[in-house]
Amino acid sequence: MGRRSPDVGALVAGARDGDPRSVARLISLVEQESPALREVAAALAPHTGRAQVLGITGSPGVGKSTTTTALVSGLRARDLRVGVLAVDPSSPFSGGALLGDRVRMGAHADDPGVYIRSMASRGHLGGLSWATPQALRVLDGAGCDVVVVETVGVGQSELEVASLADTTLVLVAPGMGDGIQAAKAGILEVADVFVVNKADREGADRTARELRAMLTMAADSGWRPPVVRTVASAGEGIDEVLTRVGEHRDWLASSGEGTRRRRVRAAREIEAIAVGELRRRMGDVGGAAAIDALADRVVAGECDPYAAADELVGRL
Repeated sequence: MGRRSPDVGALVAGARDGDPRSVARLISLVEQESPALREVAAALAPHTGRAQVLGITGSPGVGKSTTTTALVSGLRARDLRVGVLAVDPSSPFSGGALLGDRVRMGAHADDPGVYIRSMASRGHLGGLSWATPQALRVLDGAGCDVVVVETVGVGQSELEVASLADTTLVLVAPGMGDGIQAAKAGILEVADVFVVNKADREGADRTARELRAMLTMAADSGWRPPVVRTVASAGEGIDEVLTRVGEHRDWLASSGEGTRRRRVRAAREIEAIAVGELRRRMGDVGGAAAIDALADRVVAGECDPYAAADELVGRL
């Protein structure tokens, strides 16, 4: 017997009313690439575009999960409804997340004003799950005031989070060489707020100075990222981080940069869906076998790769 089709209308209504099971089911439909996904997206569309998306990134060991937990506490103290998408490292084969949401953020697991979802990256490059944009849309449509997206922390490729966020927090820590790494990785171009976490450790002053020095050499975009020192484990500096985030939100609105970022985000989402549909159609025309046959012709010198690609696309 086939699986019963979900009642999308009821799920969206439940999510809008704050029912965590409805939100969980909608995100599961996203992760499963359910045939109902188009209906879900259509039902959510009128309710999206209101949440502030806060991206948190940084090297492994800088305290991203601890900082996320502290930020959620600060946001809840301001009576804001919060969604958290914590993208965990996982096997590209099994897809299983190595960390669980209740383990990571147990302090908020039973708060009805907080929805936490751990998502498996499934080997996806960029530090984010491929399903993250659509899951973000679910939390936005469910009425979250702020959606926090925390990456796995896999290195330079995790900068992908900046393409999804309205405001990107880049975490660094003293003694980890993050100042130099930031310059190499191009983080200066994507960070909206720098957070020097574990600021009670030796070297925190030097790390903050190095970041400020590099920022003076960066191109002027109209917004100069502030450098905030925190000890997230003790909640120190979190209020200042949220103040800076609020200032950045106001700048996004006044400068028009916020609208531009959301337009770019939507364009990338459309492109990803279109590419996914093309790959599905390639499978319908015998994708792997067709590509192998064309590859043999390229190797034999019977045609060039561009001609082979044109032929494959023509079959779609």
